[in-house]
This record gives sequence, structure tokens and C-alpha cells, in this order.
Amino acid sequence: MSSFDIKKIPSQKGRIAIVTGANIGLGYETALALAEKEMKVILACRNLEKATKAKKEILGKVPNANLDIIQLDLGQLESVHSFAKEFLAKYDQLDLLINNAGIMVPPFSLTKDGFESQMGVNYFAHFLLTKLLLDTIIKTPNSRIVSLSSNAHKRGKINFDDLQSKEKYSALNAYCQSKLACLIFAYELQRRLEKVGASTISVAAHPGVSDTNLAQYVSKWVMLFLGPILRLTMIQSAEAGAEPTLYAALGEDVKGGDYFGPSGWQEFKGRAKKVDSIPLSKDKAVAKRLWEVSEELTNISFLS
Repeated sequence: MSSFDIKKIPSQKGRIAIVTGANIGLGYETALALAEKEMKVILACRNLEKATKAKKEILGKVPNANLDIIQLDLGQLESVHSFAKEFLAKYDQLDLLINNAGIMVPPFSLTKDGFESQMGVNYFAHFLLTKLLLDTIIKTPNSRIVSLSSNAHKRGKINFDDLQSKEKYSALNAYCQSKLACLIFAYELQRRLEKVGASTISVAAHPGVSDTNLAQYVSKWVMLFLGPILRLTMIQSAEAGAEPTLYAALGEDVKGGDYFGPSGWQEFKGRAKKVDSIPLSKDKAVAKRLWEVSEELTNISFLS
């Protein structure tokens, strides 16, 4: 049985969190749960209209919710810089950075900066965002950085020869690579934080198989015929899928480098618990190379 119960977590009043992709799915449920704990929550979203709608929905459930919206388009590094600049002009602390937003198995496309869309949105933009906010995070006591990975990381490989999948594109392989990169980043970030003596910890989580908008690119015929069966056997609600993230963010027994996911069969669904990941995700040589490539491609130096 899970040792984490969000209902038993005390008030987080006075603390500040950023949740990327907070207007829908896992991000929305995460933001809602944090708002219920009286935390100030920054809804970091690309679409301001949808973010405003989500804010109203949260306020309808938590009338005293302390919410702010700052636009963030993870498909453009320029927007990441703008977001960080606006946040830092308004706030001088950051207790939780939850790198949640992501896309899954879309048709091939490149971001404005030339990244394969899944690597760009899921990984590179969050890499840059973390760097730009890091000084403020580190000076905030008991702060955490939570990176969202996926069970799909187990099928992932980092193809340094074709990182943007320009030579050969498989939507699923690119997704698996991006989520493996997020997990490698979480582990490597923890190692580097420890090296500089920071008290901030880096942790990771995955939602199992959750009923969210991530499935928008999955064949409609597949969802029509298999959807009802999958919901009965493998898929859990977005609210349940957010529990591993909340455990990573607020759990009292969490340590740097921990990874959380569902406790059920194959980690598809179930109460959150600490889980393990494939050896490649912990390969320090791969992590070092990915970090250096990421610095080069996002044009920043980061705990190096």
C-alpha cells in the first residue's frame, strides 16, 4: 500500500509552485491538488484562454485558491526565456518546479528552434526552464524539481546521431527517447546539485497509463474499439495519474533521485510508490553527453 496520502499532507501556505501544462490532464489535477493545500500555483500554459478556463474551474472547487497565469510555449525557447523573465520579476522564491507538460506520438514536425517536437517540448524546453529558474529554486529552502517521465522510457534510446529524428521518424520511438531524456536529466540534475552542495532535490515521476489528452494522436479507431476495454483494465483517471507527481513533490519520505509511479501491474495504474528505471537511465556517461549536447542546443551553461 502507498505510504503517500495527499489528504494527510499539511497546508503548504506561503510556498510557490510552477506547473507546466496546468490547464488540462495531469497538470490540471496537479495544480488543483496543490491549490487545495493552499500553495500559490503558477499555471504555465501555452493557450491563455484554456489557462483562464482552468483557473476558473479550480476556483470553482477551491474558492480561496491562490493562482497566477504566465504564458509558456514550450515549442519556442524564446517563450521559455520570456516566461522565466516574467516569473522572476514577480517572485523571489520557487519551492516546486513541476516539469509536467508534454506531447505524445504526433506527426513529425520541428519546433521553431529546430527540435523534433517531442524532444523539444518534453525535454529541451524544460531543461532550459530549469536552468533559468535554478538560482531562485536553490535559494528557496526545501525546494524540489519534479520531472515527468513515462513507462515508455523503458523502450527508449538516446540516438545522438539523429537526436531530432530527421533521418528516420517513428513517433513512438521519439516519444520514448524524449521521456528517457527527462529521466536521465532528473538523475543527472540530482548528481550535479549534490556536487555544488545545494539542498534542492531533483526527483521524477510517471503517471502510468492515464486518461488524458496525450492520446489525441492515437488512432481514433483504436480508441473506439479498445478504449472501453483499456479503461477497465489498464487506464486510470488523470486524478489518479497525478498522484506520483504529488508524491514526488510533497512526500515527506522523498529523497533526491527518487522516481515514483503506480504500484499496480506493470506500473500501469494503482497507488503511487517509489519505482525503478532501466539501467540506461542511470548511465553517467550517457547523461554527461546528453547534458553537454543540451547545453549546446539551448545555448546555456548549466551546473557545468
